[in-house]
Amino acid sequence: MSRRPNQKLKILYLRQMLLEQTDDEYGLSMAQIIANLAELGIPAERKAIYRDLDSLREFGMDIIKRANEKTGVTEYAIGKRDFEFPELLLLVDAVQSSRFLTTKKCMALVESIRKLASSRQGKDLMGRVHVDGRIKMQNESVYYNINDIQQAISRRRKITFCYRVYDLEKNSIKRKDGRTYVENPVCLIYSNDFYYLITFNDKHETFVTYRVDRMCNIKVSDEMATRNEQIASFDPDAHVAQTFGMFGGQLNTVEIEIGSSSVGSFIDRFGKGVDMTRIDAERALVRVEVAVGGTFFAWLAQFGTDVRIVGPDEVAERYVSFLKEITGSYETV
Repeated sequence: MSRRPNQKLKILYLRQMLLEQTDDEYGLSMAQIIANLAELGIPAERKAIYRDLDSLREFGMDIIKRANEKTGVTEYAIGKRDFEFPELLLLVDAVQSSRFLTTKKCMALVESIRKLASSRQGKDLMGRVHVDGRIKMQNESVYYNINDIQQAISRRRKITFCYRVYDLEKNSIKRKDGRTYVENPVCLIYSNDFYYLITFNDKHETFVTYRVDRMCNIKVSDEMATRNEQIASFDPDAHVAQTFGMFGGQLNTVEIEIGSSSVGSFIDRFGKGVDMTRIDAERALVRVEVAVGGTFFAWLAQFGTDVRIVGPDEVAERYVSFLKEITGSYETV
């Protein structure tokens, strides 16, 4: 006797049905499963479906059997998924808040995440989607730039690229007349809504930071990347803590006297392991190694009189000059 049409697809449709229509709160009764298969032109008996459910369990699917609290009818549903619903919510929020993604790419990724949930949960995920007031990227180049850079890092190859900046007419132009940069990619860092590439420059024997969305014409070179102790010991977490605005300078150990209201901000910035010594009930002395420059001074300025650089003197003097230069520009007001 020949097999009925679509019978060989029955277990696949059953798997799809459970993934799409069931979750922690909703299940399917045996009658519903049989009816759904019939609509697909697949007649099925209970015993055959029981065998298929067992096969799917052996395959690794967590299919649970439970009684509906309202009707008492036995239902079948997916128990544990690769991603729990709260985890999917976090993924959607992370994608939606990413500035480097275009609105189009953002929506496409959210749609992909939605397919990891049941249809009912997927509607809740899509209901969270919104385009807020954040400025999004206008093209998807950064999305593919990241892939090329990762390829270069994994293959230990140098990369070549051009770098773009804006002129006073807001035109995006290539820096240094379109000069091609050749760098050793070390790692990618996501900070303050942007991706940054940390490279090691052979000529100056130092680390250089580039914003990925400003890089263009990226190519993975055939030339092997430089390998040395500096690169091998590079610590991304320390780099982020020490630099401000990601583009740093020479590192200095700075001593800063701070008030109690600023402690949380310093821990957020430098971590709970920051060197902090209590002075009295209201103040503490913090020692941090940072790239001293305008972005660091601007960060300090937000705390007003609650912070004071106490050493080295040269750094304190630079901070005073930084503040005086700003206030001096308002002398005519």
